[in-house]
Amino acid sequence: MSAYQRNFDDNEDVWRIFRIMSEFVDGFETMRQIGPAVSMFGSARTPRRNINYKKAMELSGELAQRGFAIITGGGPGIMEAANRGAREAGGTSVGLNITLPNEQKANAYADVRMDFHYFFARMVMFVKYAYAFVCFPGGFGTLHEFFNSMTLIQTEKAERFPVILFGRKYWQGMVDWLRRAMFKTGYPKASPQDMDLFVVTDSISRTVRIIEEARGQAQARQAVPIIFGHRRPTGEGTVWGKLARNNGVKGLPPDSPSQ
Repeated sequence: MSAYQRNFDDNEDVWRIFRIMSEFVDGFETMRQIGPAVSMFGSARTPRRNINYKKAMELSGELAQRGFAIITGGGPGIMEAANRGAREAGGTSVGLNITLPNEQKANAYADVRMDFHYFFARMVMFVKYAYAFVCFPGGFGTLHEFFNSMTLIQTEKAERFPVILFGRKYWQGMVDWLRRAMFKTGYPKASPQDMDLFVVTDSISRTVRIIEEARGQAQARQAVPIIFGHRRPTGEGTVWGKLARNNGVKGLPPDSPSQ
C-alpha cells in the first residue's frame, strides 16, 4: 500500500468517527424523550394477511395502552405491524431505519423516525431505551438482535431484561437445537440456566404481564442506586463492574441471571 493510500484511508477513518458520533448524538437526543419502551423485531417479509402481522399489531396496541413506546427497525412486515398497532392505540411509535444496499423502505406508521448507517449504533438504541425485546418470526436480522441480547445478559454486561420469542411453532426447533448442541454433544458450551434467559410463548397476555413486571423491577432497581459497590450503568445502556446481588435488601428484585 502506498503512503498516499495509507494517508487517504487514515483521513477516511477520521471522518468516519464523526459520522459514528453524529449517529449516537442524534439517537440519544431523540430516544431519551420517548419514555418506557419495548423493542419489537421480526421479518420484513411478513405479509399483512399473516397471523404474525396481526398478532404483532395486537401486542403493540396492548403495550401502547399501558404507556409503552414501541421501537422497531422501521421497515415493512412485522416492523410495520408493531408501529401500526402502537399508533392506532394512541401510543408512541418509533422506527429506527437502516440504510442498506437494497434500500429498506420505511413504513408509514412510525411517528418518530431515524435513519442509521451503522447497525451497531442502531442496536445501542434498541437496547438502551427498551425494558424488553420481543422477537416475532424473522430471519438473520431478528436472530442477530436475539443473540446479541443473549450475549449481553449471559455475560452480565447488561442487567437482565425480558427477551420473548413469540411464536412457539417457529422458534421451538431452534430452542431444541440449542439444548441438544450446547448440552448434549461433547462438552457443555453454556450453563443450563442460560436457557432461562428467554421465554417462548404464543400468549399476548403473558407477554404483556412479563413486560409489566420488568418495568416494575427496573424502577425498583433505580430507586436504590449506588448501594452495591461498583456496578454502574454506562451511557450506551450496558453496565460495568461486578454484578450486584440483592443480599437480602428489601425492595430490590433479584437481578442475577441464575435467580
